[in-house]
Amino acid sequence: MPRISGIDLPRQKRIEIALTYIFGLGRSSSLAILKKASVDGAIKSDNLTDEEVTRIRRVIDGEYKVEGDLRREVTMNIKRLMDLGCYRGLRHRRGLPVNGQRTHTNARTRKGPRRSVVGKKKPPSKT
Repeated sequence: MPRISGIDLPRQKRIEIALTYIFGLGRSSSLAILKKASVDGAIKSDNLTDEEVTRIRRVIDGEYKVEGDLRREVTMNIKRLMDLGCYRGLRHRRGLPVNGQRTHTNARTRKGPRRSVVGKKKPPSKT
């Protein structure tokens, strides 16, 4: 099981899919890495030689920001927005959607589970 950027790649998966388990790498960047490292994407991650793993690791370290560095950069960007007090920073601070989504009925992922209001009665029906 190869270890790249501090991540153990999954066994028995094609290397082009296994590389996407690294934070910051998707399918297109995975294919570009394999092309630069001249490794076939159809090889299972178990069957990689040490030399192929080294070539892949060298390409990732040289050209891509992944895992800890990328996570740190993203959190610093969010913290900067919050410190500025701009609209996006306020939305992050309050735990609400940032990109203009509606919040009247949706946004449960950002807002968390519903909290019931105590003492609120339903309006009487008109029948």
